Amino acid sequence: MSSYPPSGPPQTTTLRQRLADLRGPAVPPRPLDARALAALAANPGCGRRALLDGAGVDKTALAAALGSPAAFGQSQFAIVRGNSFEAKVKGDGGAELLRLTHARLGGAAEPPGPDSRVPDLTAAGPEGRAARTALALREATAARTWTLLDHPMLALEVAGTPAYLEPDAVVVHPDGRWTVVEIKSFPMIDGAADAAKVGAAARQAAVYVLALEQTAAKLAGAEVGHQVLLVCPKDFSNLPTAALVDVRRERSVTRRQLERLTRVEELADGLPEGLCFDPARPAAELTEAVSAVSAAYAPECLAACELAFHCRERSRAAGEPAALGRSVRGELGGLATVGAALAAAAGDRSGDGPADDPTAAALRQAARLRAEALALAAARPPYQAPETPECPC
Repeated sequence: MSSYPPSGPPQTTTLRQRLADLRGPAVPPRPLDARALAALAANPGCGRRALLDGAGVDKTALAAALGSPAAFGQSQFAIVRGNSFEAKVKGDGGAELLRLTHARLGGAAEPPGPDSRVPDLTAAGPEGRAARTALALREATAARTWTLLDHPMLALEVAGTPAYLEPDAVVVHPDGRWTVVEIKSFPMIDGAADAAKVGAAARQAAVYVLALEQTAAKLAGAEVGHQVLLVCPKDFSNLPTAALVDVRRERSVTRRQLERLTRVEELADGLPEGLCFDPARPAAELTEAVSAVSAAYAPECLAACELAFHCRERSRAAGEPAALGRSVRGELGGLATVGAALAAAAGDRSGDGPADDPTAAALRQAARLRAEALALAAARPPYQAPETPECPC
């Protein structure tokens, strides 16, 4: 049985050539990983990222060539701590991890016992590991016993080519269900973890769920759970605890983004002829090329996209309210720039939006209240500390 997801019609030479022209004829495509695909789901409205990722452009090198490099990655201490915690969770044949899975998702199944399996997934290259993982999943589903797949390799078709993804673990239940396990080193205090970090983990796990669903579609009796098991340190200790995270919404968003990537040729149709994102080209030419693709910058991009600093600079220069946050952009309604919002607050009706715009009226009211508060503060006498009596001793 093949480990690859079912493929659609093969890419035409025209599409392959178009992708090569976008990233540079001598530049190899950069493969997508789960973090990159999860970042697409975090900002689904950004056509710039969708096009660059679909074409396989190295955004790290592109950002450096634009003069706005972005440094990503964990500290060495965090990496060592995370690896140590993951080894502890998976120790003793994955007994603790299987126990946590049964406690949260076991249902009526018997607890994991000595017959639980941890198959060897060693193989040559990502293709071989993906094939070995698919075989292990089939065998575990047929065996109807608790099985832990440690760092399996999954294949997910993206823009006509397979992307190879490596989750922390996948647990196969006796009833044939498959559960994605995400092991993170951030703490879970009183049963709750940082919402932003949990959201990032959910988006990443949703990519693995999509890849597993394509493999499960070929096996009778196999089912991929829409709840993933998030394992973190409990409180301020190094003891593992687990929580369930529903990833159905993240999965739907990611699938829509992948469908956009499969139509990368349509995204590139409106671009000027000869446009190229080769990092070896002059910075001015690259700046013009990147500006030709629409972006949807938000402060959250700083934690997920290599081009975030470049996009932030352009967004600020254009006076886009989204540079202050998506919530600010939404609250300003028809006021499309920061300048228009300031003009509306000052009572200037020559800016964007109708004269009776409720957003402009609210801004004017807020400006009046601020002016009154500042005037009241200025009218007060300066604060003087009370005199303290001299010490009698």
